[in-house]
Amino acid sequence: MSKKRGIGSFPFGRFSFLCTTKANCHYTGLLYMKSVLLKINAWLHLWLGLVSGIIVFILSITACVLVFEHDIKDLVFNYISVDEQTADAQLPPSVIHQKIKEFYPDKEVSSLWYYGLDKSIKASIDHSDTLLYVNPYTGQILAEVDHEDIFHFMDEGHRHLWIEGKLGRQIVGWGTFVFFLVTLSGVILWWPKRWTKRAAKQSFTINWKAKLKRINYDLHNVLGFYSLLLALLMALTGLIMAFPWMRKSVMWLSGGMPPRPKVEKVEPALTDPVLQDALVVADKIWYKVRTEIASLNKEAVIIHIPEEGEEMIYACTDMHSGRWRDLRFDRNTIDLLPNSQKPVREAGTAEWISRSNYALHTGFIGGMWTKILYFIASLICASLPITGFYVWWGKKKKTKKKGKIRRPKVEEICS
Repeated sequence: MSKKRGIGSFPFGRFSFLCTTKANCHYTGLLYMKSVLLKINAWLHLWLGLVSGIIVFILSITACVLVFEHDIKDLVFNYISVDEQTADAQLPPSVIHQKIKEFYPDKEVSSLWYYGLDKSIKASIDHSDTLLYVNPYTGQILAEVDHEDIFHFMDEGHRHLWIEGKLGRQIVGWGTFVFFLVTLSGVILWWPKRWTKRAAKQSFTINWKAKLKRINYDLHNVLGFYSLLLALLMALTGLIMAFPWMRKSVMWLSGGMPPRPKVEKVEPALTDPVLQDALVVADKIWYKVRTEIASLNKEAVIIHIPEEGEEMIYACTDMHSGRWRDLRFDRNTIDLLPNSQKPVREAGTAEWISRSNYALHTGFIGGMWTKILYFIASLICASLPITGFYVWWGKKKKTKKKGKIRRPKVEEICS
């Protein structure tokens, strides 16, 4: 018998395909390439996941806590909230500053944070970790707090893994980048070869009646899919914070940021050596922001107390759903300077993304409902390195078991 001759052959798993026609050869080649790419993807998903697992776990667990930081503080600490009164009853920055000085004459107040009619004022102190909480209607100091609490500890872990300096931030940044790639590769692994009814059920539901090994696989596979969009969003917004090149790339793709006007020091008001008193300026800016400029959450204003010789004064307003609006004023004329931000509703696509990035990263953008969704997604992300490790460990043990060859006993040979 003569052997069947073909154009060529391709190894495919344990088999090899003989190409009898050019069309068949082309199709077989595509199958082979697809197989190779899928194996590479699975290899990358495994080892990149193992490498970044501990980083992803820490970032996800700390995110679960931080997403409800303000809500927990409101419930636990009684100095955060006060009995609400009218806006006119609030004391201006100069009076609050005076009240603080009566009890802490050696402390220099750098800024006052008005959070609203039902919240206390937070006062930041220069060169100190101390925060003072003051009643906005009476000036009574409600609490002196060291900001290095459990939430600050969690925040440091989330930002730089408690490693001070550039190294910690780089580890977090690149760990997040690897997680982003692992998530994308996970989608490819999750995608069924054929969309049958059985495959769809296995892809979207967890079989709680199966063995523990199968349940663990479903927890990794199915929950990973359901958290996909939020996981990618949290990773991408985190990368924008971590790397300037990522931020510039996203801004460029979304149309580019509009050039911010520069303030030239040519106006007499900005170069006048006789500057207005710091507290008088703070009062005027506070009143102007609340009554003329703010469009959202008008009673929530941050006022910076200017230092001697400071010509440009900073304030912040429109603090709502994790977004805010930075303002800068001329110290003498109290005019709003051109390099101040416009309301977010007037921002272009790139500027909107830039100013909403923090809110999109933390889940603040939609209020309580998005916080809950982000909490669930972060909890799932924290579980993925654990369930993924046990998937790998189970396969490793199975491979070792298969690789062992049973040696016959002497009695069996001699019998």
